[in-house]
Amino acid sequence: MTTQQRLAAFPTGQLPLERAVTVRWNRYGVPWIEAQTDLDLAFTLGLVHAHLRLGQIAVAKRIVQGRLSESAGPFTGQIDRLLRTIDFGYAGADSELRMSPATHAWMQAFVDGLNWYQQHAANRPPEYGLLGLKDEPWTIRDLLAIGRLAGTDVNWLVDSRLMQARLGPDWSRQWQRALAAGADSTASFDSTKEQAMLFDLLAGSSRSGSNAVAVAPAHSASGGALLASDPHLGMVLPNFWILVGLKSPTYHAVGLMPPGLPILGLGRNDDIAWSGTNMHAAASELYDVSGAAAQSVAGRQERIRTRFWFDSEVTIRRAPLGPIISDVPFFPGRPDETVALHWTGHEASDEIGAFLGVMRARSAGEFRQALAGYAVGGQNMLCVTRTGDICQVMAVHLPVREPAPPADLVRRAEDPAAAWHGEADALALPWALNPADGRLASANNRPTQTAFPAGYFFPTSERVERLYALLSAKEKLSLEDLALLQQDTLSLSALTLKTALIAIIGQVGAAEASSPFVRTLESWDGRYEADQRGPVAFEALMHELAQRLYGSADGKVPSSATDWNYLVRYLPQDLSARPEPDRRTLIKAALDAAAAASARYGTWGDIHRVRVGHALAGVPVVGRFFVLDHYAVGGSRNTIMKTAHGLVNGRHDVTFGSQSRQLCDMSDPDRSEFVLLGGEDGWLGSANFADQVELWRQGRTITMPLTAAAVAAQFPTVTRLTPGSRR
Repeated sequence: MTTQQRLAAFPTGQLPLERAVTVRWNRYGVPWIEAQTDLDLAFTLGLVHAHLRLGQIAVAKRIVQGRLSESAGPFTGQIDRLLRTIDFGYAGADSELRMSPATHAWMQAFVDGLNWYQQHAANRPPEYGLLGLKDEPWTIRDLLAIGRLAGTDVNWLVDSRLMQARLGPDWSRQWQRALAAGADSTASFDSTKEQAMLFDLLAGSSRSGSNAVAVAPAHSASGGALLASDPHLGMVLPNFWILVGLKSPTYHAVGLMPPGLPILGLGRNDDIAWSGTNMHAAASELYDVSGAAAQSVAGRQERIRTRFWFDSEVTIRRAPLGPIISDVPFFPGRPDETVALHWTGHEASDEIGAFLGVMRARSAGEFRQALAGYAVGGQNMLCVTRTGDICQVMAVHLPVREPAPPADLVRRAEDPAAAWHGEADALALPWALNPADGRLASANNRPTQTAFPAGYFFPTSERVERLYALLSAKEKLSLEDLALLQQDTLSLSALTLKTALIAIIGQVGAAEASSPFVRTLESWDGRYEADQRGPVAFEALMHELAQRLYGSADGKVPSSATDWNYLVRYLPQDLSARPEPDRRTLIKAALDAAAAASARYGTWGDIHRVRVGHALAGVPVVGRFFVLDHYAVGGSRNTIMKTAHGLVNGRHDVTFGSQSRQLCDMSDPDRSEFVLLGGEDGWLGSANFADQVELWRQGRTITMPLTAAAVAAQFPTVTRLTPGSRR
């Protein structure tokens, strides 16, 4: 379907608008909206989101409501049960009441746009027929629940794996190791299909990764402050962002919007540009509530309607501290425990109002003030201004608690040391403003020291260290330098680990240490370039060593021992601690197996590929019909150019990583650059469904200008919306 055919389906007349609205489009189907009133802008955004992503938003609604089985059948029954137990919409009513009148009116106008489009559109997206979806009216609370999904606490994925390890005899040691090493929840994947799907739903659709950098004018070649970021999300189509330009009496900005939410999560206005990375904040905790009075635990019966199968009844229980998650298999508790999830996301907050404030902000101070209302999920937010300020703000409502880490993953509800004593917001937490060296970088690392825990599990610091090294390599940086930075594939931790393994192999024997396989490994410089052979050898060896070192008799490696942090920190010492001749036998067997596995492939790009396809590509049997192509790709689990994977020794698809990019130069109002892995239009078969893939692969971008002349020149196709009956 051509771009012109798709635009012909966009409604233009007899719309419930106050004044006429102009929507301009570029060749990639990206809209630039000019409205004469704020509410007309919000209504038109609702039309645009529905036109481009109605199928994607409808699926997101069914995810947050735990209704996947209505489309996917019995395979997702337990996932639906978990989603209903978490209950992303729990705080929706209170959050809606907390909104200011202006925010509520904005949200209602956006919802009106979604509903108007749905009621008047002649056709439905392909997902409706494929998944058996039916039209349902949209409400503000539906969208707030989708926002809570985007704010998922990524630590739950760590908790899920650790709960499994907690059932074993070596739990105390495993827990201390986990606290010491952290756990990179975005780089390892569990083995079962259900767990992999759970990862895709929670981490893949939440802002669980990302890099972001800010450069002060003193270090900028243009003389203006610079900002660059690349969010890490699921690498599926449609993309998890919509690229939009917008102007009304109050708003004038460009950037990326989450489908179904009328806010710019990453963007730029006349005076500031902003982005963020997930903080991995400790925003939730698990509590054993088995000692609570029986009457304090409420239960409700829910029916899970199942396509092509029988419906089922489930009991959802909730304690005063939160939902009982030990009732579902993903969080298995001990027999004598009833485990509840206490999460800040079950409390009322106003993230929509916070980001509308960011979109209006004119200074670093206003930026920080706006984020005081942002609670879930925690973000390290970076901002640069037209006047040259750069800053980093901890955008989160962080529970105030004891500074010492917990003695166990599951805490006793009656323990005073486990209690929360209120929450601290962005204004109460430390922030950085104009650091002396004129550079800021964030990569999901620990943001700064706080009086109480900001988090327990952070990725290794290598990405942020690499970012600072690249930012300091030149005295004056250009936007082109930051674009190259986003494509960097050097893994410092892999290089360190390789060096340690080479030393251990050298102790085994001269023949092993001088083999062609080891020479390939030894010459590798730590870069995961698609045309290199070294990464293939390294990853094959890591796979074989972990299997033999941590695997059980059936060959399964505990998921807690596959986290990258864990392997970097403990694999060399655990290997060295093995007694002779057991260590020698283990290493020789691993080397032989790794050499055989890597011999089947030439380069990293031969086995490490990005799959370009619709989200339905993961569906058994029919999924292959939704794959457009596979491309060799560089990067790895913890490189700046993130293309995540687990332990691998063969061909695999990347499903999580750097799936969009942002570049802004505050010296020029028309120098804001963005790109999506995929395309703007979520309609399967549209010309704009995947037309940005080549741009993404080549490191190119789409310019999103702010001045009227540049917008008119670069967005030449004009759609004029005329008012009819009032809303």
